Amino acid sequence: MKISVIGAGIIGVTTAYELAVDGHEVTVFERRSAAAEETSFANAGVIAPGYVTPWAAPGMPRKVLRQMLGRHSAVKLGLSLSMADLHWIWRWLRACQPEAYLAHRAHLQRLAFYSRERLHQVTADLKLEYDRSDGYLVLFRSEYERKMAQAGLQLLRDSGSVFSELTETQARALEPALNPDTPFAGALSLPQDEVGNCRQFALLLKNECQRLGVKFSFGTLVAPLEPSAAASLRVEGQAAIQAFDAVVVCAGLASLDLLRPTGIQVPMTAVCGYSLSAPIREPLNAPRSAVMDERFKVAISRLGNRVRVAGSAEIGGTLAQHRASSVQTLYKVLHDWFPGAATQSSAVQIWKGARPMLSHRPPLIGQSAVPGLWLNLGHGSSGWALSCGSARALADLMGQKKPGIDLTGFDAHAPR
Repeated sequence: MKISVIGAGIIGVTTAYELAVDGHEVTVFERRSAAAEETSFANAGVIAPGYVTPWAAPGMPRKVLRQMLGRHSAVKLGLSLSMADLHWIWRWLRACQPEAYLAHRAHLQRLAFYSRERLHQVTADLKLEYDRSDGYLVLFRSEYERKMAQAGLQLLRDSGSVFSELTETQARALEPALNPDTPFAGALSLPQDEVGNCRQFALLLKNECQRLGVKFSFGTLVAPLEPSAAASLRVEGQAAIQAFDAVVVCAGLASLDLLRPTGIQVPMTAVCGYSLSAPIREPLNAPRSAVMDERFKVAISRLGNRVRVAGSAEIGGTLAQHRASSVQTLYKVLHDWFPGAATQSSAVQIWKGARPMLSHRPPLIGQSAVPGLWLNLGHGSSGWALSCGSARALADLMGQKKPGIDLTGFDAHAPR
């Protein structure tokens, strides 16, 4: 088939690759000047399938409200919430029910484990080399946090995650660079989880796509799709219509405007996160892989010769507005655990990205209600962890093959 993919983030690039591997003629349209320039640009890079969970969880609203009162809270509301943001919050609140949470978590983790397998297969097949390391360590600052985490351990067991509970001494032996002046109550080690540079992987895979014949049209803004001809695209500023057999929308939050004329309403909003990336000053003082501060929900990752610190969840506002307190939290957590790891006086990259978060359900993967129009979007903060599996499953569906996993819960036909 002749297929167009809209969006060249990690979801779009992996989708294009899997379709090209299957022999389709693929063209990717991207509004930015290069691949992985938005949400995929500087995320935490953690791939931990057992920790891929829905935002809509029992007790989450109370936890969010309690956290918002603190200076270093993990969740914040922007000053300019739109009506769409408020509607999203209302739907999210209604979805924080035990039965729905358990079902959605099972769907997400099934996809996350499958996606990790596909990531490893693609990496091995193509001999891709990008900044990555194995292991994920979750740190509990207090005994209360350690005890609260016990409820989730059975869910990790049920998901098939390999983990072990560690004392402070054991955790320091595993991650010797941890600040000796910062005490903590214990840790959770997940040795099969990993961290990798999402953008590096996306750029390498883009090159492989081009080798397979995929065409990339960067700096190209696609006009909103017409319901009567959704498989045909019109580029802004051009009168000519480009016809395809199918269109796959992987454009994250930009998908909302693209889909609006078709009547497809996706319950998605921007939940922004921050990161800082800094050169490693002393390798012995830097983390070996990835560490998560459970209290502040901040991840510290080692990516090649840099340390990346990422966290925060901000609803409302714009990408241009950087909240100083969110950035200060990243610096605080880095200093608490690895004070001598990074050069902070210069060459520090501060980034804010908008995660395309659905209010009450897993991502949309598959054919929409509009003929010729397919969706692969709404992965939220787990886009990197879910990308390779989502792309492979979608390519199987488009090729009329049975996907490698059960796609119950990901139906894109009726996203409401």
